[in-house]
Amino acid sequence: MCRSIKTLREPYVPTVTPADIEAAALQYVRKVSGFRAPAAHNAAAFEAAVRAVTAATATLLDQLQVRSTRPTAP
Repeated sequence: MCRSIKTLREPYVPTVTPADIEAAALQYVRKVSGFRAPAAHNAAAFEAAVRAVTAATATLLDQLQVRSTRPTAP
């Protein structure tokens, strides 16, 4: 896949910004579509895909439980 997409989950990065998530989504859509920048007639589909992947990535990161950060019993 795209080796330039960096891992965004803990413990690889302490905090993830919305810009980090959007950049990864953009890289993914570029890789899958084969376009660095789409033609005007594909721009809406390209941008919608970036938004969808951004949202899915944010949801994934919010729901992941990393063993080292799980709450521990008292």
